[in-house]
Amino acid sequence: MKHRAASVAKVTVPIKALLNRFALLFLILSTFAIMLLGKAEIVAVERLRSGVVDIVAPIMDGLARPISTVSAGIDRVENFFSVYEENESLREQNARLLEWHNAALALAAENSTLRKILNFVPERGTSFSAARVIGDSGGVFVRSVLINGGVASGIARGDAVISGEGLVGRVTEAGHQSARILLITDLNSRVPVVSEKRRVRAILSGDNSPAPKLAFPPPNALFTLGDRIVTSGHGGVFPAGLPIGRISSVEDGVIRVKPFTDFDQLEYVRIITEFPGEVAGQIVPSTARPSRMK
Repeated sequence: MKHRAASVAKVTVPIKALLNRFALLFLILSTFAIMLLGKAEIVAVERLRSGVVDIVAPIMDGLARPISTVSAGIDRVENFFSVYEENESLREQNARLLEWHNAALALAAENSTLRKILNFVPERGTSFSAARVIGDSGGVFVRSVLINGGVASGIARGDAVISGEGLVGRVTEAGHQSARILLITDLNSRVPVVSEKRRVRAILSGDNSPAPKLAFPPPNALFTLGDRIVTSGHGGVFPAGLPIGRISSVEDGVIRVKPFTDFDQLEYVRIITEFPGEVAGQIVPSTARPSRMK
């Protein structure tokens, strides 16, 4: 066995040495041959290359499709989270804009109301205090409202109260920071009035209805539908000439007046704290007149 192995080794060793000697040269020559074949425009080489491309192209396409699908899915997921974040941001912006919109509407309504109560042009020497209605009795037998102004704002019992449209009522109770107003529609309300056109005097008497009636008119007094009724100033409680309403009905001797003021929409009022009057032929402030003494 050893003799045979030695014999084989004697034969293979020279062959291996010869192959090792020429291997590098063979590889270099093969490389140049391949490069020359690639450069040469041989029909066989082009056909071979085309055939290889035709075989490999479907395989590459099949491999690329799953990759494209996965890539598209990843993009969709990223877009989904991006859209979700944008949606949350837009929701927050919309909520803030809605708050500002509501605040703007509230301010616009308040501004409109305040402009309306400035419609009344007072005579010289008249002083006012503005207040907001904060409560409504809403009762069947009591027609009154609460305001957020009182003695601290110069408001006193007996002061006349107006809106932008006309007379509202008078102050019946005055606290430090609040007061109660008796509306002209209340059963206990009595206001000396006069028809603006014919100057016929009467007393506006509330009866808890939306349209108070005229009481104690002179005999054969003539009132027609649509006549404007204003305060007469008698008694010194209300300044003369404050608009109240128009005559809305004359039936069976009962004359009713539709007030200019919409008491269901009453928000802001003006309280007349001072107005000039006449005592013994002299013009004096309202607080100096006997009927205004508190």
